[in-house]
Amino acid sequence: MSETQFSTLARAREAAGMSLEDAARQLKFAPRQLEGLEAGELGRLPGGTFVRGMLRSYARLLRLDAEPLLAQISARVAPPDAERLAQRYRQPVPFSNGARRSNLVYVALSLTLLGVVAAVALEWRQERAGTPRMAFVSAAQQPAEPPRAAASEAPRVTVASAAPAPRVQAPQGPAKQVQVQVPALAPARSTDEPAAAGQGRIVLQFDGESWVEIHSGTGKLLVAHLHPPGSERVVVGVPPFEVVIGNAQQVRLIYNDKPVDLIPHVKVEVARLTLE
Repeated sequence: MSETQFSTLARAREAAGMSLEDAARQLKFAPRQLEGLEAGELGRLPGGTFVRGMLRSYARLLRLDAEPLLAQISARVAPPDAERLAQRYRQPVPFSNGARRSNLVYVALSLTLLGVVAAVALEWRQERAGTPRMAFVSAAQQPAEPPRAAASEAPRVTVASAAPAPRVQAPQGPAKQVQVQVPALAPARSTDEPAAAGQGRIVLQFDGESWVEIHSGTGKLLVAHLHPPGSERVVVGVPPFEVVIGNAQQVRLIYNDKPVDLIPHVKVEVARLTLE
């Protein structure tokens, strides 16, 4: 392609009323590249494939036939070597040692984070499994209530029976009246009396349904019962007492004639406390 043919591109552009910058902006090329193409200085352009594509785009913009122009530059611009391009793209992409180290650090941090999350989840499951749970059962399903401690029973009234009256044989003579004295009965003790020495007395008053479990200081189970609303329970035994009360907000507790505040001992509606 001669210099006159190259100048054909410039004349067609000027005839269309476009400056070099306008054409470069529409074709997305640099103005210096179009300037080199119009001047026939193909050495200033990147390569044969780029020149052919640039020439087609420029001819289409200027409404010129690109084929005669491409045929003129075929001798000056070598066709692309397909084999060389294929080998170029088959080459592995190099990675720097820094990038490899960064990947290893990222993998190590990810594995560490996963391990920490797994450990926390396992510990949470174990703690949840080990938390004692209180089960409320109906009165028909609960086991038979063990006998209360001897101290919790109502005081027994011992009646001192009179000694057997001696047999009196009636004399043959006139009958004589014989008087036999019978000892008086021992008075019964009131259930409101305080507990005996060394024992404690617990009074529970229920405004709502509540499960109560009480162990004495000797480890004996004194109470394990579901109490209905409006009932009252009195327990006497050897302290200290281990007390568990469900639905504690509906229960009033009196220990040795002194009220006990259950609110500080409540967790999830269950009060757990020790009475010394």
